[in-house]
Amino acid sequence: MPPLTSEQRKQIAAVILAGGRGRRMGGRDKGLLPLAGRPMAAHVLQRLSPQVGRVLISANRHRDDYAALGADVVSDALADFQGPLAGVSAALACAGAPLLLTAPCDAPLLPGDLAERLYRTLQADTAAGAAAAHDGTRRHPVCALLRRERHADLEAYLASGGRKVGEWLNRIQCVDVDFSDCPSAFRNVNDADELAALAAELNAAPRRTGS
Repeated sequence: MPPLTSEQRKQIAAVILAGGRGRRMGGRDKGLLPLAGRPMAAHVLQRLSPQVGRVLISANRHRDDYAALGADVVSDALADFQGPLAGVSAALACAGAPLLLTAPCDAPLLPGDLAERLYRTLQADTAAGAAAAHDGTRRHPVCALLRRERHADLEAYLASGGRKVGEWLNRIQCVDVDFSDCPSAFRNVNDADELAALAAELNAAPRRTGS
C-alpha cells in the first residue's frame, strides 16, 4: 500500500499527550524524562512528524521545555488535570485539520505508518468517528485517529463528567485497526524501572546491529 501523499498528511494533525501529573514517576513530567539522551516526548515527536501535517504537544506544565522540542504547545481548558480527553479536546479546538491523531508521550516506539493505517481504515468507514490501534491483544485507545467533527460530542461528554477514553471512543463508534504485526511498537513507559529497561535496550541496540 503506498504511503500517504503530502495532501493526505495535511489533513491530519497530531497531538502528543503530555498533560498528566506523572504520578507513577513520582510527580516528574514524564514526557521530559531523558531516554537515550533526549526527552521521551522528543522520540514520539520524531516518530509522528513525518506522518502528519502538524504536531501539537498537550502539556499543563513546563510549556517552554516542550515548545523547545519544536512543536506548538496547547494546555487543557479544564483545570486540575482532568485526563487525556481534556488534552484531546484542547487540541481539536486548534489543530486546524479535519483529523487528529492522538498519541501518549510515553510510547517512544510508535510505528512509522501509524497515521497511514488509521487513516485508510477511517476513510473506508464513513460511519466511524474514530479509528484506534489494536495490537492483537488489546486496543490502545490513546493511539487513535479522530474526526474533528466529533469535538462537540467530546465537549458534551466532558461536561457530563465523563473522562474515560475508551468509553468515549465507543460512544462515537470507533473501529479497531490491526497492528498485531508490531505489538511492541505500542510499549508504554509507565514507571522508572520501565524507563531504565528501555534505555538499556536502546543503548545496546547499535552494538547488536554491528555484531
